[in-house]
Amino acid sequence: MTLRIISAEMIEYEGEVDMVTLPGAMGSFQVLKNHAALIAALAKGTLSYTTGGQMSSRQILGGVADIKDNVISVCLY
Repeated sequence: MTLRIISAEMIEYEGEVDMVTLPGAMGSFQVLKNHAALIAALAKGTLSYTTGGQMSSRQILGGVADIKDNVISVCLY
């Protein structure tokens, strides 16, 4: 899967990931390979992702996630 983290100024991250956990407005949720298409509002919280067994995370203030065809695009506020 490809994760893109996008802010108003730049693409902050783009790379292959195994799993992503997002702080949804209705609660946290995980995205794995072949996840159904989804658009979700994001709340303040922790966005984390795993690549090759290594977990990375960052705090976000909110945004929108678009998940389709194994591409997760996260647009941050």
